[in-house]
Formats: sequence, structure tokens, C-alpha cells
Amino acid sequence: MQNKRLSPVAITGIVIAVIAVIIGIYGVSTYNNLAKENQAVTAQWSQVENVMQRRADLIPNLVSAVKGSMNHETEVFDDIAKARSNYSAASTTKEKAQADSQLNQSVGTLLNVIKESYPKLSSQENVQTLMTQLEGSENRISTERRRYIEDVKAYNQDVVTFPKNIFANMMGLGQKATFKADPAAAKVPKVDLNN
Repeated sequence: MQNKRLSPVAITGIVIAVIAVIIGIYGVSTYNNLAKENQAVTAQWSQVENVMQRRADLIPNLVSAVKGSMNHETEVFDDIAKARSNYSAASTTKEKAQADSQLNQSVGTLLNVIKESYPKLSSQENVQTLMTQLEGSENRISTERRRYIEDVKAYNQDVVTFPKNIFANMMGLGQKATFKADPAAAKVPKVDLNN
């Protein structure tokens, strides 16, 4: 049997085919990797929006609850202060008796509220809860934004490095915009419990 040798044209064809297959496999792998990173960036931004929505839903309700307990406490203590003032200003026996009755009624209301614990005199506790929730919400948002920034950074680094940038451009996968704070965010937000 005679040993057949491949012609140089066949060898060149095989080498070109092997290189094309390697480039094709690398291209598919690169595309799949970039597509996964693209989805991770999108998912992470959704998480940022999720925690921002949590804040938007939670904080107004907490502020309303704090205002409600503060209003109730203010009413109870304002009634007592008013009754004391009326008693001090009373000059006749009848006026003193009416003021005393008003004071007794206000103190009775306070005692019932304290005794029943409903509604609980707890505006300070509610304000503390509000502050804790505000801080927690801002920390959650900050954490998720940081994760988003890290995912965008990893994705963008892959999109711009050679040779992935060639495949990324061919596949229309460009860089993602990183998070940028709104210029108005430089102002410290104000929590106003009076409005």
C-alpha cells in the first residue's frame, strides 16, 4: 500500500476550517457570556428599582403612623395643659369646679390610655422606627446600586477588551451606562412630620 499524503491545498483547507471552528466556538462562547452578563445587569437594575419601590411604599405609611400617634399624644397632653391653665385662671368657686372637672376628665383620659395601652403613647418609639426604616431603606438602595455598578463594570470590561470587543461589536452588544446620581440628590432630603 502506498502512503497517501495530503496536498498542501487540503492541509491549508483543514487548517482554515479548524481555525474557523475555533473562532466560531470562541464567538458563540463570548456571545453567551456577554448575553448572561447583560441579563445580570438588567436583573440587578430591577433589584435597585425593587428596593426603591419598597421605600416609596413604606416610608409614607410610616410617616402617617408616626403623625397619627403624635397627634393623639398631643391631643391628650394639650387637653391636660388647657385644663391646668383653666384651673389656674379660675377665680370663682364655680369656675374652679368646672376647671377641676375638665382636669379630672383629661387626666382620666390619660390614665385610661396608659392603662389600656391603646392607643399606645409611643410617638418617640414610632419616630425611632421610622428613622430605622429610613436608614434601612437607604442602605438597601445603596447596596443594590453598588451591586449594579459592579455588574456594569464587569460587563463593560468584557465588552471593551480584545478580542471580545470585536465579537461584542459584531453582535451589537455595547457598553452599559453605569449609575449616575441625579444632581438634585446632592441635597439632603427632609422628613417633615408636620405636613
